[in-house]
Amino acid sequence: MDLKLLRNFLAVARTGNITRAAGMVFLSQSALSKQMKELEAEFGCALFERIASGLRLTEEGLLLQKRAEDIVSLVDKTKQEFKDLEDIIGGDVHVGAPESCHMDIFARELFAFRKKHPGLRCHLISGMTEQVTEKMDQGLLDFVIISGLPDTGKYDRIRYPADDRWGIVARRDHPLAALNKITIADLLPYNVIVSTQGLSEEISGWCGERANELKVTDTVNLAYNGSVFVKEHVAVMLSYQGLVNTSPENGLTWIPLYPELTTPSYLIWRKYQKFTPIVGKFLEHLSESFKRLNEASHFQDPEDLSGRSD
Repeated sequence: MDLKLLRNFLAVARTGNITRAAGMVFLSQSALSKQMKELEAEFGCALFERIASGLRLTEEGLLLQKRAEDIVSLVDKTKQEFKDLEDIIGGDVHVGAPESCHMDIFARELFAFRKKHPGLRCHLISGMTEQVTEKMDQGLLDFVIISGLPDTGKYDRIRYPADDRWGIVARRDHPLAALNKITIADLLPYNVIVSTQGLSEEISGWCGERANELKVTDTVNLAYNGSVFVKEHVAVMLSYQGLVNTSPENGLTWIPLYPELTTPSYLIWRKYQKFTPIVGKFLEHLSESFKRLNEASHFQDPEDLSGRSD
C-alpha cells in the first residue's frame, strides 16, 4: 500500500472534508476523491459515510485510521532513526509513561542529560501500562515507564526510584474525609471510581475476599477526569497520591488506604532492542542514575538494580 495514499486518507479522516483535506495535501478535490474511492475498492468496503457537515468514518474507516496512524508513525520514526545513527549530539527519543507524581524524577534526569547533549528531543506519550507497552512492542516507543511488575520474558528493565501510594480522593464534605486512613470496610458503603488497570491488579488484591463487594460504578484512565466526577458527587476515587489537586480551595482531599498499598514502577525496553546512539546513551544515563537513587532509597530489588533481567 502506498504510504502517501495513507497520509492522504488520514488528512480526509481528520478534517471530515475532501476540499479542506485536498488543500492540505496539495491535490485537487477530484484527484483526492478518486484516491479515496480507489482505497475503498482495495479494501472492499466503505470507509466514509456522508453527513450534513461532510464525511464521517465508518467502523471500517476507524480501523484503517488507527492502523494508518501506527504505520505512518513507525515509518517516520524509522526515517528519523536512520538520520540519528551518526548523530551522537542529538536525535529523538520516544517514551511512554503513566500518570504519576514521580515523573519529576525523569524530568530532572532529562534536564541533566541535556547539559551534555542539548540536541536530544523527547516525545512523551502518557497512558496505562497496556497502552504504552503495546506501542513499544509496535516499535513506536523506545522505552516506557510502567506501574507494576514487567514481563521479564519480553523486557529488560530497571527499577524506577519511587513507589506510587494508593488512597482515595473525596470531597472535603464527604463522610470519609473525616478519616485519616481508609479500610475496605470504610469504603464498601460508597460508590467508587478506579482505573481499569488498578481494579484488575492492586486493588483487587488489597480488597482480598471482599473484592466483589466493592461498588465500582465508574472507571477512568485519567485522574483529572475522575476528580471532576468526585467534585460532582458521583463517587469517591481510588487514585495514586499526588495526581489530583487536593488543596482546600479545590474542595478535595486524599486519604491513604490501610493496610498501606503501594505500586512499584519500572523503566522497561524490549529485549535485544537496538537504539540510536543518542537514545542508547540516554538509557545508559537513566540506568546509572536510577541505580544510584534506588541504592540511596534502600530499595531491596537487586535483580532490577542491574538494569537487566537474568
